[in-house]
Amino acid sequence: MTAALEVRGLRIGFGDVAAVRGVDLRLTRGEVVGLVGESGSGKSATALGVMGLLPPSATVTGSVRLGGTELLGLADRELARIRGKDLAMVFQDPQSAFTPVYSIGAQIAETVRIHQGLRRSAVRARVVELLDLVGIPDPALAARAFPHEFSGGMRQRAMIAMAMANKPSVLIADEPTTALDVTVQAQVLAVLREARAATGAALLLVTHDLGVVAGLADRVLVMNEGRIVEDGTAEEIFERPRTPYTVRLLQATPRIDTAAPRPRRPVTAGRGRVLQVEGLVRHYRGGARAVDGVDFDVHEGETLALVGESGCGKTTTLLEIMALHRPQRGRISVFGRDTAALGRSQRRALRRDLQIVFQDPVAALDPRMPVGELIAEPLWAHGAARGDAAMRVRELAGLVGLGDDLLGRYPQALSGGQRQRVGIARALALRPRLVVLDEPVSALDVAVQAEVLELLADLRRRLELAYLVVAHDLAVVRMLADRVAVMYLGRIVELGTAEQIYRLPRHPYTKALLAAVPVPDPRIERARVRTPLAGDPPSPAAPPPGCRFHPRCPAYRLLDEARRLHCTAVDPRPRDLPDGRLVACHHTEQLDAVEQMARNG
Repeated sequence: MTAALEVRGLRIGFGDVAAVRGVDLRLTRGEVVGLVGESGSGKSATALGVMGLLPPSATVTGSVRLGGTELLGLADRELARIRGKDLAMVFQDPQSAFTPVYSIGAQIAETVRIHQGLRRSAVRARVVELLDLVGIPDPALAARAFPHEFSGGMRQRAMIAMAMANKPSVLIADEPTTALDVTVQAQVLAVLREARAATGAALLLVTHDLGVVAGLADRVLVMNEGRIVEDGTAEEIFERPRTPYTVRLLQATPRIDTAAPRPRRPVTAGRGRVLQVEGLVRHYRGGARAVDGVDFDVHEGETLALVGESGCGKTTTLLEIMALHRPQRGRISVFGRDTAALGRSQRRALRRDLQIVFQDPVAALDPRMPVGELIAEPLWAHGAARGDAAMRVRELAGLVGLGDDLLGRYPQALSGGQRQRVGIARALALRPRLVVLDEPVSALDVAVQAEVLELLADLRRRLELAYLVVAHDLAVVRMLADRVAVMYLGRIVELGTAEQIYRLPRHPYTKALLAAVPVPDPRIERARVRTPLAGDPPSPAAPPPGCRFHPRCPAYRLLDEARRLHCTAVDPRPRDLPDGRLVACHHTEQLDAVEQMARNG
C-alpha cells in the first residue's frame, strides 16, 4: 500500500545536541500510529520536523515524503501550500496555538478560504459544519466566540476542526490530551476518531499516555534518546514488549483496572483527626459558588483524595485550608484548632505541622536559589541555626533520594522529577503531620511519576504522615488514597474508601469519571463500552436547579418522568449508604437496578 507519509533517516540537531538520530516511520492512509516516549525522547521534535515548524537554528537531514512529494528542502511558500491542506497538526496547547484577537470561526475560516478558495457564505457554512462535527454546542454562535471564551476541551476540539477542515491525508496530533480532565480527554479522543473517519487521514499520535495509545493506535513506535527502539502492533507492544525501556514504561503506567489496590491502613475511631472541614463555603463576587457546603475529615496516617473535573472546587477547598483563616462560612479545624480563632503567632506555629507540595515545581522553586538553600529556607524562617539547618538539609536530601552533589545546583539544572523531590524535601523540612499534595505528579513523565508516587507512599509509612491529595487523575489516586471524595460543582457527591469507589461506584458522576479513564491494554480498552460525559460543567455562578449533575447525567434519561422531575427540582444532600459511604444522589438504588437491566438487555 502506498504510504501517505514516509520518513527516512530523519536527524534533527540543535547545536551540539542531537535530538533525533535517524528516525524511520511510515503511515498508510487511514492508519493510526502512536509515537510514545518520555520528555526529551525526541517525539515532538520529530513531529515538528515533519511539519517543517522547527526554528531556523535546527539542522534537519534525511527524507520526509508526503505522498510523492519531498518536504525537506521546500521553501516556506511551498510548504505553506501543503500545511493545513494535505498535512495538518493538532497542537498540545490550543490556548497558545490560537490567535487571541480573532474569533474561533475567523481562524478556521482563514484555513478554508486559503486552501479551497470558497465564497464567503460557503466558508461560513463550512466553519459551522466543522464545529458541529466536533461536538461544539450551538456552532453558529460558537464561531463568533474568542479563544478565551472556550474551555480547554472546547479549544482542543476547535483545533481538531481546523486541522480537518481541508480533509488532509496526514494528521499529526502532538500530546492532544495532556493536562485535560479525563472526561474532556474522552471527548477529544472521540473527536479524533471521528476526524479520522471523516477525512480518511493517517494519524500520527504523539503522546506519553499509553492508555490513549491503547485505545486508538494500530501500530506503536517507542522512542528513546532520539531513536525508535521498538516498533510493532499495539497488541505486540503491550503484550510482548521486547526492550527494557518499553517494559519500564508499561510497568510505570498507573491503571484503574488492577485486581486490587495497594494495602491500606484502616480508618478507625481510635485514630485522631488532623483535619476537619464542616459546611465550607467560598463564593466570589459575581456569584460564583466555587465551594458550596463541603464536609470531610482526614485522620492520622491517612490519605484522602479530592477528585473531580477542573472547576469543581478542589483547589479552592485546598487554598481555604492552607490559608488558616476564618472561612466565609463553615468551619475548618486543623489538629483540633479552629482556624477562625487563630491569631497571627498561632497561625505561624501551626504551619510547621501543615505543609504543601505544589503541582508545578518549576514555578514553585525560586530559580535564583540553589537546591540546598531552597530546602533550608523553611528552617531558617522558623529560626533554625545555620549549622542545624545544614545537617537537616543533608538528611532531607537523602530521605527524598537527592544526592549531596545536587545541593549546590539551581532548579533549572535539574530534571522534573528531581525538582519535585526538592519540593517534597522543603515540605518535610519542619517535620509536618499533614501534607497537602496539589496534583503532585501531573507535570511529570509516566516513569518519573511512578518513582515520585512510590516515594510519597514510602515517606507516608516511614514518617507516619497524613496526606490530603488534590488530583484529576484517578489512576494516580488509586495508587495513593485510602479514601476518595468526589467533587462536582462545589459539592462532594460521593465519599468512600478507595476500595468502594473503584470497585463499585454509586454516584453517576463517579461512574462517568472512572469510565473515562483509559486503560493501557488494547484488548480491554477497545472492548469497553462508554458514552463520553457530555459537555462541560455548568458555570458555578449559575448552577442548575435541583441536582447539579442532572443536565449531564448519563443515567438521568433512564429514569421515569416522576423521578426526573424530582432530580430537576430537589437538591440532593449527602446520605449514608449501608456500606458506610456518603452519596448525594436521589435515586442511587433505582439507578443501580435500571443500569443492570440495561446491561442485561
